[in-house]
Amino acid sequence: MYTLLIILFIVVCIFLILVVLLQQGKGADVAAAFGGSSSQASFGPRGTATLMHKLTTGSFVLFVVLCIGISVLTARRGRSVTAGVKGKAAATAPAPVQPSAPGPATNPQPVAPAPATNPQPASPAPAPTGK
Repeated sequence: MYTLLIILFIVVCIFLILVVLLQQGKGADVAAAFGGSSSQASFGPRGTATLMHKLTTGSFVLFVVLCIGISVLTARRGRSVTAGVKGKAAATAPAPVQPSAPGPATNPQPVAPAPATNPQPASPAPAPTGK
């Protein structure tokens, strides 16, 4: 359902862009821009403006309805996957073991602890004599 709404939304967006770009300006129309001398001949003097206005209004209404529908579906899909889990069940689960050194995923070798050393303090250097 969500994918279908997204595809329909994209188609409506492209159609709305094309309808807005094809609308008549203040002084010229699309046919005059491409060199047509008899503009608005097929739809009459006001036919195209009314048709384009209806197409623009209809596609805008569909655009807004699809925006609201997609936002509602997105809000419903955004729920947490742990919303139904009780707190006690999550608290009693054992914590995952963190590997101490990176290695291959199969047959990990145990890491031996480093031998403890007792560093001895360095003996102080003999004091220079004044001879």
